[in-house]
Order: sequence, then structure tokens, then C-alpha cells
Amino acid sequence: MTKAKPKRTYKDSVFADFFGADKSAKANFISLYNALHGTQLPLDCELRHIRLEQILYMNFYNDVSFLVDNKIIVLAEHQSTVNLNMPFRFLEYVVRLYEQIQNPRDKYLRRLVKIPTPEFYVFYNGEEDFPEYKTLKLSDAFMTAGSQPNLELIVEVVNINQDKAHTILEQCKPLAQYSLFVDTVRKHLKLDREKGFEKAVQECINNDILKEYLERKSREVMNMLLAEYDYATDIAVQREEEREIALEEGARQKALETARILKQLGDSSQKIIQVTGLSEAEIAEL
Repeated sequence: MTKAKPKRTYKDSVFADFFGADKSAKANFISLYNALHGTQLPLDCELRHIRLEQILYMNFYNDVSFLVDNKIIVLAEHQSTVNLNMPFRFLEYVVRLYEQIQNPRDKYLRRLVKIPTPEFYVFYNGEEDFPEYKTLKLSDAFMTAGSQPNLELIVEVVNINQDKAHTILEQCKPLAQYSLFVDTVRKHLKLDREKGFEKAVQECINNDILKEYLERKSREVMNMLLAEYDYATDIAVQREEEREIALEEGARQKALETARILKQLGDSSQKIIQVTGLSEAEIAEL
């Protein structure tokens, strides 16, 4: 077992490491690229890894970007509900990527400057029911819809859960193995929150699922899993708090409206307090 790397200022997901940073990432990414495009790019093809500061996710890396075959390929993973605003988020992301790879003077030239073609993919492996394949469009968010939008960005969402049996899992062994790994982690976490990650990693090694990768950096993988699931929990808690605040505010507004009506009808402050739960000062302000 290799020693875990020093803590960085950002947190990698296993997905971002496996397809973007690990020493096997190039081979894994090329396999996935070929599966998506029906091509046979060789492992020695030119490939440039592009990494940005956190844009798609706050304080967390769960995306991979490469410049390959005259294309910018952006991959992201979702283990929770797919965010329908991903096209808008990818729009900001790809602008930053172009700023990183293009000469800033190019846009002022009179001649047409060719730029790499962008492609955006989201791989979904959450537990909520989601179709095998879905296309998200930036234009779906436009306040006024035209027959031909002047700006468009398309995101292909692929469900890589084992029960969906998407054909890409047959065509790309690294992605299929990664899907099995996530499924195993999820199973063990439900049985044992304390040692679930460790047991999942060991089961995968025993069953030849990402075996070489996990044997080489199992401790680092467990640290990444902890960061991943902590991040997912943080987001879930934030959303729950937002819902609770919204409900509380809605209940308060309803109580105020009821108090106004009762006050107009001439009911006593004591009765209004009993009915609405508002304070005497709040009722006096109405």
C-alpha cells in the first residue's frame, strides 16, 4: 500500500483521479473516448490534460477535461440528482478552458481562427430513477424560446448504473469497472457506515474490480471517498436546511395573513395569538 499524498487545497473524487490524474488515467480516458466516438485512438496519441480551479463544483474536483483529436472533452460525474443547470455551468467552464489554451490575441485577428470542438458528458450513477440517456440543452433555460437559438450548449447525460446496462459499459472496461466499484461502495456503506469504504475496497480487490488501481493506492482512494461522500452529505444538508427555511417562512407568511383577516374581523389579540402562534408585538404591527 502506497503512502497517501499530502493534503491538497482541493479535493479529488475517485472519478477525477481514475480518468484524469492517475498514472493509468490516459489509458482509461482513451478507452472511454473510443467508446463514445467509435474510434480507435492509440494509447500513444497526443493528449493534453486541462485542469481548472473549481468551477463545476465548489471546493471539489469531480470533472475531467482533455484536449485530444482537435476536441475539448469535458467529463463530469453525478452520484446525486442530475442538475438541470449543467449546460449553464459547462458554459462558464468551457470559456475558461478556451482562455487557457488559446492565444488571447487570436480573437482580434481578421482571419477565422479555428478552435477545438467542445463536447460535454455527465455520467450518472446515483440511486434515483433516471433514464439510460438524456440530453440537456442550454436553450431549455432561455426565458424566451426561438426556433433557432443564437447560443446553444448540449450536455449528454449517460446513466452508468449496472441495472441500466448501457452499451458503453460493454465498450469501455475502465468505465464498467468504475461503475461496479461505485455499486460496491454504496452497498457496503448501507451495511457499515464506519468501515464501509475499507470493506468495499477489499471486496473489489478480491473480485478483480479496479484491482491494480486499488492495490496501488487504496489508502488514497479511501481518503478521496471520504471527501466525496462528505461533500455529498454537505450538499444534502444544505438543501434540507433551505427547504426547512422555506417551509418556516411560508408558515409564517400564512400566519400573518390569517392574523390580518382575524384582526379585520375584530377578533381579540388573545384569540389571534392562540390561532396563529404569533406574538402580541407581531400582531400589533399589522
